[in-house]
Amino acid sequence: MSKRAALLLAPGFEEAEAFITLDILSRLGIQVTTVACHAQNQVISYHGVVTVADVLLEALSTTWFDAIVIPGGPEGTVNLAASLAVSAFIQRHDEANKIIAPICSAAARVLAGNQLLKGRRYTCSGELWMQHSDGEYVMKDVVEDGNLISGRGLGVAFDFAFQLALKLTGKAGAADFQAEHIYYDRWRSQGLK
Repeated sequence: MSKRAALLLAPGFEEAEAFITLDILSRLGIQVTTVACHAQNQVISYHGVVTVADVLLEALSTTWFDAIVIPGGPEGTVNLAASLAVSAFIQRHDEANKIIAPICSAAARVLAGNQLLKGRRYTCSGELWMQHSDGEYVMKDVVEDGNLISGRGLGVAFDFAFQLALKLTGKAGAADFQAEHIYYDRWRSQGLK
């Protein structure tokens, strides 16, 4: 049975972080469900791309995923952080030891802003970490601490997505093949923890 990931989308989400991650996970056989975290399936991204999500968050109260992916975007992460339903969804999966995967501003705004990091090490964009006391900020491109995998920002979205895919599937050879296939020479599983 293939692994399943929920990709949380709120108005203003960073589309490249979301779609790069969706692409890489899908290439490695992970079923990605796009989740609208507001009142309708249509979600407009940070740069105005109209996206139709697979499902509304409110319909997933009893559904489980192996990973929760949280893209950044200044407006998108503010919207996600303000939603009690989003926080509860993330917390439910975190408590079940499912993978929580924020990128860019999501780790600071959505997780630290709602006390969901629980002291774990993480990375995020800019100096947002300075506004929060939850978690331990690490200046690295991708940081893994237990079931938390965080990415610094858009420039490392492929690294983030490949590391997440490897964690979900355990298939280093398949991940390396896909990295080679798309000519992404920066990332390989060898030597990664």
